Formats: sequence, structure tokens, C-alpha cells
Amino acid sequence: MLLRGIISSPLPSSLRLKTHKNLTVSAQIKTQPTSNNYSISDQALESRGFILRRTIDELNLDHLNSVFVAVGFPKRDPQKIRVALENTDSLLWVEYTKTSKPVAFARATGDGVFNAIIWDVVVDPSFQGIGLGKAVMERLIHQLLLKGICNIALYSEPRVLGFYRPLGFVADPDGIRGMVYSTRKQKQKK
Repeated sequence: MLLRGIISSPLPSSLRLKTHKNLTVSAQIKTQPTSNNYSISDQALESRGFILRRTIDELNLDHLNSVFVAVGFPKRDPQKIRVALENTDSLLWVEYTKTSKPVAFARATGDGVFNAIIWDVVVDPSFQGIGLGKAVMERLIHQLLLKGICNIALYSEPRVLGFYRPLGFVADPDGIRGMVYSTRKQKQKK
């Protein structure tokens, strides 16, 4: 299912994020949030012991993989994660200073001009419900908007759509349906 919508600012209060992808979601952005429209400021995050990171320089891929597994993603090959992240246009992750480990993460790929797809939105289950997912998403959307990208899509499980709707994502406004190439279907033909 392709979801499209309009993001307006300011963004509403935070909701709980659990897990991720099966459903395509997108937003065509009409307005740009500003950094002072974030539901939680960078300074407030830092005062709670969280640091926002925008590069993979200090990201431990094994620790990130642990967060992926904790939210129900399959364990991934760290070398493949590195390649994926090196080919990612925008990413944001939150480090918990007490452990120096990632506790929230999201990334976006795209053509750099018109379209972007958000991937791998995760929050460690021990840190869910305190606004980290929303903080990551607000900033990632803002990064994409600053690049002039106005069509943003993502994949989500239906049970977490309530998290994305307040951020401006809506389901099927024009009856558009997303499709995914399935290697399983190709194997069944043989």
C-alpha cells in the first residue's frame, strides 16, 4: 500500500514506535519544519544522555544489528550493513552516552532531487515510548526537505501506522498501490 500526504508544521506530540516494514508509505511535502519545531530539542536529548549522530563514523554495526534483531528484523551481515550505509543519502542515529551504543536509527536513500525512501526506522525496545523515534524521524524528514526532496516514502508494518500519521504520512490518497519485486515468486515459477 502506498501512503502519501502533506507534512505541516509544527509536528504533533510523540507516539510510541515499535517496528517497521511491510507497507509502503509516502508524503509529498508542502511545508518545511524548522529545527525549533522539533518535539524535543537537541539540547533536551543531550540532557537526557542522548547524542544525535548523522554519520556512520562512530556507529558500531554489531550494536546496530542488535537493535535490528531486538525489534524483529533478521540479523544482517555487518559488511552488507556497511555497504548499505555507505550508499545511504541521509541517516540519523541516537547514541546513549552511558553505553556508547545506538538506541534509535533511521536512514533514507533516493535520487537526491525528487524522491527518497526511509528505511530501517528502529528504536531499541528498552528506549521506546520516550520520543526517540519521533526525534529521529522529524530530523530525517527535515534533512530531506532541506535537500529539496518533496516525495518521501517508507515501508511500515500496518500496526505502527499510528506512529507515522502525525508526521504527515497518509494511506493511499489517490488509490496508488506500491509493489515489491519478489524473488520468492520467481523461484516458485521454476
